[in-house]
Amino acid sequence: MRPYTCVLRIAILSLCLGSAASAVEPRPNVLFIITDQQFADAMSCRMGRQYVNTPTMDGLAAQGMLFIRAYNPNPLCMPSRNSLFTGLYPHQTGVTTNDNPRGGLDPAKFMCLGRYFRDAGYDTAYSGKWHLCFSAKDPHSHGFEIVTGQSAGGHDAGVTEGALQFLARPHGKPFLLVASYLNPHNICEWARRLAGREQRLNCGEIGEPPSLDQLPPAPVNLAPPKNEPDGMTLMRRACQVEDGPFPVSHFAPEDWRKHRWGYYRMIELVDQEIGRVLESLRKAGLEEDTLIVFTSDHGECAGAHGFNQKTVFYDESARVPLIVAWKGKTSPGTCDKLVNTGIDVLPTLLAAAGLESTKELPGRSLLPLALGKEIRDWRDHVVVQNHMVQSGVIDGMKPTLEGRMVRTERYKYCVYSHGQRRESLVDLQTDPGETTDLATDPKYREILVQHRELLSRFGREQDDPLAAGLLADDAKPIPFPADSSATKTDTKATKKRQRQ
Repeated sequence: MRPYTCVLRIAILSLCLGSAASAVEPRPNVLFIITDQQFADAMSCRMGRQYVNTPTMDGLAAQGMLFIRAYNPNPLCMPSRNSLFTGLYPHQTGVTTNDNPRGGLDPAKFMCLGRYFRDAGYDTAYSGKWHLCFSAKDPHSHGFEIVTGQSAGGHDAGVTEGALQFLARPHGKPFLLVASYLNPHNICEWARRLAGREQRLNCGEIGEPPSLDQLPPAPVNLAPPKNEPDGMTLMRRACQVEDGPFPVSHFAPEDWRKHRWGYYRMIELVDQEIGRVLESLRKAGLEEDTLIVFTSDHGECAGAHGFNQKTVFYDESARVPLIVAWKGKTSPGTCDKLVNTGIDVLPTLLAAAGLESTKELPGRSLLPLALGKEIRDWRDHVVVQNHMVQSGVIDGMKPTLEGRMVRTERYKYCVYSHGQRRESLVDLQTDPGETTDLATDPKYREILVQHRELLSRFGREQDDPLAAGLLADDAKPIPFPADSSATKTDTKATKKRQRQ
């Protein structure tokens, strides 16, 4: 039974709530804010103000719960966003790359966030970047009114204008508003500009980098990890071909410093836009009646392990900011529970609105944790998925790579579909920069096997056949297919996806 089956439950609950709302506490408004390509610690409340200043995000963190070990379900735009809005893993939605499944997601099988709230009597609005596999032109499939505005200030200024217009309306019932920003995704264009290409920053220009002595340092984990799986080494080369979307193979430390300087400027730009929305919320007297959830779809490596952009399992790519704030109700602080935003955010929003989740949704509500309640039986691991397809031709082939990651209290385990050494294991307690792969170290064999077992159990419980295939025959070597070169020809659509 799919989440769609809970429509009747929600309708019944909505009728009950409608008649009892005056006798019970009113349902809150919900403001869901998403940035694009923001690493978890890229806020001044996490890294200080020497190189970046994000007063709006800092303010949210000061009044809400900041989840410092929140991982996205798949570090790429469309897989992550479609999980966020359905509460399902990417392998369950079938959205594992930036390709839209043929026909999109069937609303009869996949219930979108907007429909949960619309069917429960909420006003629902969406402003900004879409990248969902529901037709934006069909509100019946996703449940939202699209309200993105126009602004000479660029894409994200338009997102804010749409949100402000919606907030300025009279609201006779609670609302769900999604503000989906693009920045700091412009770091993709910035990297290509640093590589010598002409690129436009559609959220606004940021100026020229200052002198070297004023630039942020290059990442301490700039080099590839020691003993990294050979499949990842190949994918780095394939992704960074000169005519591809990631032309950073020749970047020196100084280039990465300029890269990071630009990245922080883009985060500051989107922080200002979010600030305009929150100020409007305050002026409307809605702050204490509104639950705010802030996150990003995925992170940005910004030079970590020689990568830019996302898709890989390194923390800079896979871990994201997550704040749950409700003025006067949430418990300010940080929480180190392991979170998967793709499956946990939707149940959290439903719980805040008094709506029931269903057993078909694999995630858990974070609301009790955000309210400062102690949860003793929280999960001991999360699983992240990826499918690396944004590669160029290298060594006569165009390789792709799928993988699964298991994050436990101390370790991160990864296994990939191809390569001679397909597994990695990192001790994040002693090596938070993920600089040394321990998978082939005999001293860690027992820990490696434990993480294999966790992934195997996940595969059975969540019907993920790839998990079993990756672990088969003691994770034996699997060469990249010889016919990988069959996809050499780039179409315009493919190039567009590669830029995302």
